[in-house]
Amino acid sequence: MIIKAIKDRKSVRTYVPETIVSDEQLKELLEAAMLAPSACNSRPWEFIVIQKRDKLDKIMTIHSHTQMLKTANCAILVCADLNLQSGISEGFFPQDCGAVTQNILLQATELGLGTCWCGIYPKEDKVKAFRSLFELPGNIVPFCVIAVGVPAEEIGSRGFYEAGKVKWVK
Repeated sequence: MIIKAIKDRKSVRTYVPETIVSDEQLKELLEAAMLAPSACNSRPWEFIVIQKRDKLDKIMTIHSHTQMLKTANCAILVCADLNLQSGISEGFFPQDCGAVTQNILLQATELGLGTCWCGIYPKEDKVKAFRSLFELPGNIVPFCVIAVGVPAEEIGSRGFYEAGKVKWVK
């Protein structure tokens, strides 16, 4: 049931370092990602799966909020290709990449994996640093990096329903 995955999803910051996330599991995450909706079905996303320890270490030096990569087995860099959006869909890549990212997080939860979503866009210094690290052209916008691994700790629920944030129009 989808509500279970939503309720069980947590931002994991400590992983079992010697545990490997398999290529099959990563493919499942990416398949779930690519099933996300996008403006006019433009599908403006690209992904970089990062398994090399030296690249994970470098990410931690350019993005201070990615220290969980010390123990994560890998990461997924979610990017937007601006050339794939035009007309009505132009400029909607943040929503599209947000939907992609949420699908990855929920599928990871279903697989017993932990994740942590670390934003890059719209911080220009981070966008520039990631473009440089991964040699990305100007039309590719690094949106976020997602740490992936097997959680090393049990994390309590942080989300909850807040009735005061809902306005009903009947």
